[in-house]
Amino acid sequence: MKQLPADTVRLLSSSQVVTSVVSVVKELMENSLDAGASSVDVKLENFGLDRTEVRDNGCGIKAADAAVMAVRHFTSKISSHEDLERLETYGFRGEALGSICAVAEVTVTTKTEEDDVSTQYTLDSSGGIVSQRPSHLGGGTSVSVAKLFGKLPVRRQFFSSVRKRKEEVRKVQDLLMAFAVIKPELRLTLAHNKVVVWQKARAADHRSALVATLGASTVTNLLPVHQEQPEMVLDGFLPKPGADLSLTSSSTSDKTFIFINKRPVQQKDILKLLRQHHSAQYPDDAARHRFPVLLLNITVCPSSLDVNVTPDKTQVLLHNKEAVLAAIEALLVSLYGFRPEQQPDPETLPPAAGCVETDENTENRKVNDEDAGQSAALQHQASSCSSSSSMADDWIVNQSGFSLCDDEATRSRPQSAEPGPEEPRRPQVSAEAWSRGTALTDPVSGEPLQPVAIYRPDPEVKRSGNAITEKRAALTQYDMISSRALRVPPSAASLFDKETRSEVLMERPAASLQEVSAAVQNRWENLGDEDRKRFEEKARKSQDLHDQRTRLAAPGAPADRPLGAAKLQAQKRKAPLSNQQLLDELFSAQPQKKKKAPPPKPWRPLPCSMAALRRRLQRLSAQSGAAEPQGLRPVGRLASQNAWLILCGGRRLMLLNPFRAEEALLFQRLQQDHILPAVRLQNPLLLTDRNLGAAEFETLCSLEKGAAEPDGSVFFSDPRLVANGFRIKLSPERHLEATAVADCVPFLGLEDLKEVLTAVLQRKAATVPQSRPLKVTNYLKAEAVRLARQLPSDLCGEEVEELLERRLGGTDRTCIHGRLFLHHLADVPSSQQEARLDTHT
Repeated sequence: MKQLPADTVRLLSSSQVVTSVVSVVKELMENSLDAGASSVDVKLENFGLDRTEVRDNGCGIKAADAAVMAVRHFTSKISSHEDLERLETYGFRGEALGSICAVAEVTVTTKTEEDDVSTQYTLDSSGGIVSQRPSHLGGGTSVSVAKLFGKLPVRRQFFSSVRKRKEEVRKVQDLLMAFAVIKPELRLTLAHNKVVVWQKARAADHRSALVATLGASTVTNLLPVHQEQPEMVLDGFLPKPGADLSLTSSSTSDKTFIFINKRPVQQKDILKLLRQHHSAQYPDDAARHRFPVLLLNITVCPSSLDVNVTPDKTQVLLHNKEAVLAAIEALLVSLYGFRPEQQPDPETLPPAAGCVETDENTENRKVNDEDAGQSAALQHQASSCSSSSSMADDWIVNQSGFSLCDDEATRSRPQSAEPGPEEPRRPQVSAEAWSRGTALTDPVSGEPLQPVAIYRPDPEVKRSGNAITEKRAALTQYDMISSRALRVPPSAASLFDKETRSEVLMERPAASLQEVSAAVQNRWENLGDEDRKRFEEKARKSQDLHDQRTRLAAPGAPADRPLGAAKLQAQKRKAPLSNQQLLDELFSAQPQKKKKAPPPKPWRPLPCSMAALRRRLQRLSAQSGAAEPQGLRPVGRLASQNAWLILCGGRRLMLLNPFRAEEALLFQRLQQDHILPAVRLQNPLLLTDRNLGAAEFETLCSLEKGAAEPDGSVFFSDPRLVANGFRIKLSPERHLEATAVADCVPFLGLEDLKEVLTAVLQRKAATVPQSRPLKVTNYLKAEAVRLARQLPSDLCGEEVEELLERRLGGTDRTCIHGRLFLHHLADVPSSQQEARLDTHT
């Protein structure tokens, strides 16, 4: 047996502490928080494999400690193992920076309050300083990690697929979200390839931090809780009893935040207890497989907590675990009541996302079958490096233009190795998104997919001067009778061109083809009358010969053709047999010169007798004992025109165009109910009386407003603004800003907002249809036409009756283009005499 070299020992032990990009960010993030930082910026390049930088504004590293700052087991957190009983920091082992140096290239830039300038240190694999130089960085510390796993090619190959790399960035975001909700005063920013993926500003309390992380709609369904017991304090936010399950739960444990002494942990027993009591409120079995959205912080004495269990410190051991579980259950019982006897079987449920067991560690998401074995082997060496669960995809997409997901369905898969009862969530595509072309998006940029562009050469591109673009005087036609190709008779200009071109080339051999053509054209224009008549005579003879050949080939021509014509035809070389069929197909498909008269439109008589129809109506009226039918009644369908015969008032026969009626009905419905989706603006538009007008600005200020936000701002909730795609905010400084505008209507802006306010001010528009601006009205008309074209062309009688009841009860009987969709055909005679008169006429 031989002792391993020191560098090999460092590499092997470091690969257990640093297992992924998120483990690097977690260790550096904890060092920043232990240094008292209130702002942390995380920057990634190539998903963190090429470069990972964590910058904070903490106290910095003193120059006296710089020599050993990355040496293993050097730390300022504790001095002996007894200090673990009074541990108040996130880190304590002194292994993080040294382990990162063993698997990557590390550069540390730091500055304390006593230093005049910052200093940049370049470290080697053992944590020693290779070089140092002054830097421009301000106060705090910045750690840059480059070429991660450069010495471990197998480990780097594990992150070769784009899906796994995006998963790492998502785990980094989950880690920052966990620290964001437990430390409201912390400002966090995550950027990838110089694009901000997620950020969170400083908040006043935990509720404001949850609003910035999860959204106001979710936090409104959470209830603050606080319970104190001997040597234990429970506080946080739990779902309200009976709240909407879709807002207070998730298919994964992304939004279940559990902390012990403000440290994000993954405790299976606590998560199981929370899920059981939350799902017991809902009779639906689907609630058993969901995870509640909550924040729970458990504060215990540091001496009763063992953090040094796993390398990533996400698994802890509690000295009084039973007491903690009992306190949590008592809190849940006081909030939700006693849960029933039937409880969800934990063996059949997928484990919590990111949950790490003591003896076997698994990834918090399931990977492909081909990579499952490799992933399990890797994660068996060290626990999952994410300190919190993943957030839903919409947080990445909505808050930035950067998308991290290749397939939405992979986020919804059950997270255990065994297939669970939960079906995978599939992305929903709405009809509105599909119609606007935003249903399918690029997984990388998040932009809507564009149709394939076919390359077309630019017609204005100047071609080469010596290129032959066409063969002059060589046009041909096809003789359909004798199946021969005939040359078109040349014109006088063509004959002159053929004779003169050779002379010009002999005189000017270096001239280009264009110059030769120009010279020939100039000579033709200046040609004398006698020479011009000579060429015209040649052209006339060629035309006569061509006409003679055409007459001889025509059907019904005499059999005894002239001998000269027969010899001339015999001298023509026939086309090869192999090309004859191809020529026939090509020329037979060409349109004929003489256009035939268009065929008459199809029509057929409609078997309809006015007298018989009236007798039938009278018979039906006599049987029912009622008067003649009133209103609009369908009679029959004209199959050739997709129209319907309608009886109006028992006397008038009218023709109904159902498509125009559907257009009018859809437009009316869109005018009343459709709400244009507003898209957040990068730079809000400031609204003042100068750009809106004094009267319109006062009208805007008097419109209905919603409840105040946590930051003191108020959003306008008037439906006349919201339905037209405007989201206007009244800031705490009493400034009006347009923070979001609908992008489905092109060039919708302040002029359209002013048009809405003018309608409210001058025309007293009290409803949404009355306040629609012209651009929105035209957009809704186009949507109504598009939706009407998607309807089936053949309507049954019940559908026509429903259409008549919905639309034709009013007085307006025109479509959105101002055309009638009900046309009068005839009147049903009320007597036999009228029927005879109608028959004679």
